[in-house]
Amino acid sequence: MDMTSYMSSAPSVTNLWTTPNNVIQLADMVSTESYHLLSGKKTLIFSLRPTKSFPLSLTQMKIRVPRTLAFASAKGKGKAESGVEAAIVGDNNTSTERNWSFDFPESKAEFCLVDSEACQNLSSLLEKLNALRSHLLAAEKWNASRLQSCDSKYLQCATNLIHYMALRSLDTEQLNSYLASLGLSSLDNNNNLSVLSNLDATINLLMKSPMESWKQQKGNKIIEKNDKGRVLSSYKESLLGKLREGKRTHIMVTVGKEATESETFITDILKAGASVIRINCAHGDPTIWGEIIKRVRRTSQMLEMPCRVLMDLAGPKLRTGTLKPGPCVMKVSPKKDAYGNVASPAIVWLSVTGTEPPPHLSPDATIFVQDQEFLAGLQIGDSVRLYDARGKKKKLRISKEFDVFSSTGFVAECFDTAYVESGTELCVKGNKGRRLLGEVVDVPPKESFVRLRVGDLLVITREGSFDEPSVTVPGAHRLTCPSGYLFDSVKPGETIGFDDGKIWGTIKGASPAEVIVSITHAGPKGTKLGSEKSINIPQSDIRFKGLTSKDIKDLQYVASHADMVGISFIRDVQDITVLRQELKKRKLNDQLGVVLKIETECGFENLPLILLEAMKCLNPLGVMIARGDLAVECGWERLANIQEEILAICKVARVPVILATQVLESLVKSGVPSRAEITDAANGRRASCVMLNKGKHITEAVSMLDTILHTKLTYKKLDSGNLH
Repeated sequence: MDMTSYMSSAPSVTNLWTTPNNVIQLADMVSTESYHLLSGKKTLIFSLRPTKSFPLSLTQMKIRVPRTLAFASAKGKGKAESGVEAAIVGDNNTSTERNWSFDFPESKAEFCLVDSEACQNLSSLLEKLNALRSHLLAAEKWNASRLQSCDSKYLQCATNLIHYMALRSLDTEQLNSYLASLGLSSLDNNNNLSVLSNLDATINLLMKSPMESWKQQKGNKIIEKNDKGRVLSSYKESLLGKLREGKRTHIMVTVGKEATESETFITDILKAGASVIRINCAHGDPTIWGEIIKRVRRTSQMLEMPCRVLMDLAGPKLRTGTLKPGPCVMKVSPKKDAYGNVASPAIVWLSVTGTEPPPHLSPDATIFVQDQEFLAGLQIGDSVRLYDARGKKKKLRISKEFDVFSSTGFVAECFDTAYVESGTELCVKGNKGRRLLGEVVDVPPKESFVRLRVGDLLVITREGSFDEPSVTVPGAHRLTCPSGYLFDSVKPGETIGFDDGKIWGTIKGASPAEVIVSITHAGPKGTKLGSEKSINIPQSDIRFKGLTSKDIKDLQYVASHADMVGISFIRDVQDITVLRQELKKRKLNDQLGVVLKIETECGFENLPLILLEAMKCLNPLGVMIARGDLAVECGWERLANIQEEILAICKVARVPVILATQVLESLVKSGVPSRAEITDAANGRRASCVMLNKGKHITEAVSMLDTILHTKLTYKKLDSGNLH
């Protein structure tokens, strides 16, 4: 029986990834029951138990294949030598026998240097590998329609992904161990870009004589390594751009309004090693986005350093609403010792609006002055007098002067705590009747927040009803949420997390207008929760739309200004279908790069399906591992395994991966990294790009990440004399 007649006679079953449920079909090769093909004393078994290193269960991935599948040659009792005996074991433990024929190669393996028992073992191994090969080819054939709908650019990628998932649906641990004992690599080693080619190479090596195998293996490794580099770099380059000389991994930096307030910010991070700039459309507006992009393009051209722009659509993410801004006042405070005495003055930067201090200067406060004439008349040693927001008399002493571009700024020292607000008058009295007057402007409002402690109650109301007094829980902390999904879907008893899991609570009550939360986890002194912070409800079955109305509106702007668009909270194939339709409407189905952000459990479970659907477009394709929401949604303890699985799936699919969230976060925020952050950043070498979030020390963080990613690993040579 050939493979065609075998497939046509196979029972009609629902296999891996069936079409009606957006699931890919996978050939079981026999049926959905269990098969045991026994031979001799040793049997290599493929079982459908997910391996320990494979955190995504087969049930979650909707994979339906035989629970146990084992292959061995059937000998004697009148059976053909090429035949395979199948024992079908049902749920009632009854069994029947069938004969299945596979198209194994007719050529005989030459084992000139091994004994007869080893020859039999290798012959049996070859039979099992060929049966496994038929399994992969059947999966490919049964998914022919899905593969034909993929763009030709991604056809090989999609085919390899199907082969990989078909292989991973079986437990090949015992077979891999046996191959390792022969000095061969494992079958699911995703360092090989072609699963089927790796399997074919293994079969060919086993069918050659030892000397011929060694020669062929040596030659194939060189060719395969070169091909692998070219294949990976082509997909990476089409999405993220060409790497600078000597670089292997891109560095992405998230920027916001601060990039428009400094003339040197973009220049500094590009020189430090950044090659991609990310803008989050959940914050800011087209005016700010446009100014950032204009500066990126200009700086990139001036420095001759290629830099692409990624704009993330906000997506249907649940966030806290906007709190009323606090007062426009800043605290200027000197450093004090244990006894409360001033140890060193507060450093204050004094300039006109928009003039930032030099990069090497890190002031404790920045005061903008409206009058250029006031600054022009200042001299080193002058005392600037003022009455602060409390009406108390304070003094700043001018200590240094700096020329910044076409303007001038001053460093002042403050030896007493002062509260400075917009409108505060500044006065300088000098010799010979010299008198200068100025006014403080543009003091930013204080960030509003609520401080939550364990046991506190929090009432979340629909945005727009915040000013209405709560009669449900008097005196509780209150916030708003602009999304109606929260109030329509949650149920009492479900857990809820805030600000990427920094705060946790339990829902005590829910109505169309309010949700009442009891806080169960927060910092010892309470944890701040402010505006536009994330809300996660892992246990709730909230059904979001893939693209919100805001996303669709922003998409047109992104397409005309950015190089890539990030699609947030991808959950299933339907989200990709909507995206493809919107791209097609705007004729964006070729040049605009598409980055799929995996940040929910549904998105992770459906990743193979999502990739195959996205491969129907010509657009350059990438995946971002958004570890913030992913950890909250899936559980902290699962994050490492999930990250590994996403990297593995994307590698065989030849899709570039962006590693994001909390990379070198301590360094970015405080200027000092943790030890664990360094090794986590080094792990980013396995990704195509590593993303850093914004912070006070972002330039130093980019520089350090660039060093970590591109430092060549060297081993110290040991003195041979020390080995004796």
